[in-house]
Amino acid sequence: MQWSRRQFLGVALAAAATLRRKAGMQFGLVTYQWGRDWDLPELIANCMHAGALGVELRTEHAHGVEPWLSTAERREVRRQFEGSQVELVGLGTNWAFHYPDRDRLKQELAEAKSAIVLSHDVGGSGVKVKPDALPDGVPPEQTVEQIGTSLNDLARFGAEYGQEIRLEVHGRGTEALPVIRSIMEIADHPGCRVCWNSNAQDMAERGLKHNFELVQPWLGQTVHVREFDVGDYDYRQLMELLTAAAYSGWVLMEARTEPEDRVQALRSQRQLFDDLIRQISH
Repeated sequence: MQWSRRQFLGVALAAAATLRRKAGMQFGLVTYQWGRDWDLPELIANCMHAGALGVELRTEHAHGVEPWLSTAERREVRRQFEGSQVELVGLGTNWAFHYPDRDRLKQELAEAKSAIVLSHDVGGSGVKVKPDALPDGVPPEQTVEQIGTSLNDLARFGAEYGQEIRLEVHGRGTEALPVIRSIMEIADHPGCRVCWNSNAQDMAERGLKHNFELVQPWLGQTVHVREFDVGDYDYRQLMELLTAAAYSGWVLMEARTEPEDRVQALRSQRQLFDDLIRQISH
């Protein structure tokens, strides 16, 4: 069988990714932008070619992994991942728990629980949720308490399905790491974890190291990054901090740019990730 250059590079990168998994951090993709219009077989194949062997599936995207899937359809999603080298890391949802309206909060919690069941059924290990804001007119400590209590509720439910609840560092006011720490001090269920999100605010005030250490005890299996070669975020320092913390989860590319060839762009980001890890290890 003759292989194309893309197939050859894909297999080589996949092999390198397998070694990286054994060594510690692993590289993958959040489908937010670069995978938004790929159906599931295409997504798995493209990630294989790029050496991104873990995927967080965003909701409302072309791959169509949604709570309304039937039992048979869920089984088929699981089968496709299990038949590949690409791991379904989990689901990326937009459910959030800062809303002052009690009915809205109840609905968000119910929908998040549906996502937990879905993630379990299709073979994922966790569900990403959000704090989206500190609402105007509400004392911040009240919102922090509400989010933390909601996360504990979800984590107790998620424990029945073997799912990690991943709070993305996100939102107006809630993307500040001291606020995330305050939430996690309330969300004390062991299934509640933090999804680092590589925001510009991470480097504010006392700097990246200080802010990283605020939430390090709660880091979960997912870290979101943007393109390593775009902007001025200090990814080298982040990788140094993760390495020092013996982090062994997924570093997931949540890209923002619009390259002509997204598979090639993802492969390039994978190579930049490997270069960073190599530099740090030397």
